[in-house]
Amino acid sequence: MLAIKKARKIIAAEPNSQPAKILSDLVYSLESDQNFNLTELYTLDIKTFSLAMDILQEWRLDRYYAGKSKLFDISYQNKVLQATR
Repeated sequence: MLAIKKARKIIAAEPNSQPAKILSDLVYSLESDQNFNLTELYTLDIKTFSLAMDILQEWRLDRYYAGKSKLFDISYQNKVLQATR
């Protein structure tokens, strides 16, 4: 979550800057399953580019954990249902 917090600070501090716009577009695309133009990332300085890569990694992990928790939830519900039969 560190990268996501860093991005939030950049976007909040200078919302009209090019890096803030690109990071906002990236996050919006990830959340809404919309397309994102990857060539935009190459216009970022190396520090912000690395931050964007970290955001992608964190987002992927969060999706994995969200899927894992959903799997656990349905498995638990199934186990409870079986125990009541």
